[in-house]
Amino acid sequence: MKSLLSIVVAFATVVTAQAGSGRYTDISHDSLKEAIADGTVTLIDVNGTRSYDKGHIPGAIDFQANKADLAGALPADKEALIVAYCANVHCGAYQRAAKVAVDLGYTNVAHYSRGIEGWKEAGESVEKG
Repeated sequence: MKSLLSIVVAFATVVTAQAGSGRYTDISHDSLKEAIADGTVTLIDVNGTRSYDKGHIPGAIDFQANKADLAGALPADKEALIVAYCANVHCGAYQRAAKVAVDLGYTNVAHYSRGIEGWKEAGESVEKG
């Protein structure tokens, strides 16, 4: 019985960890560039206003500055592609914005895991301010 309980607890721990970390689809760099070019994505930068002002992916929304009324900054179409990003592959802060978008009813929420650092490393331009 003790071993069965241990297995159940271990399974619950793994499922809980996966729910927090793998909930949002990771969008590739090329797919993100294409969506930006097509105007079919809304980007949310979760790096904080100082970092946002120093450089963000063109067109991105500053999550910190818009958190109180993120609904007003997002498109009316709840099926629109929403992509949240933070600094790099080691950063999980994007989940805050992604969760808010899902809580607002958005059904197509993704994550750009390379973040602003990966965007810059790929030689892409950034907007400032």
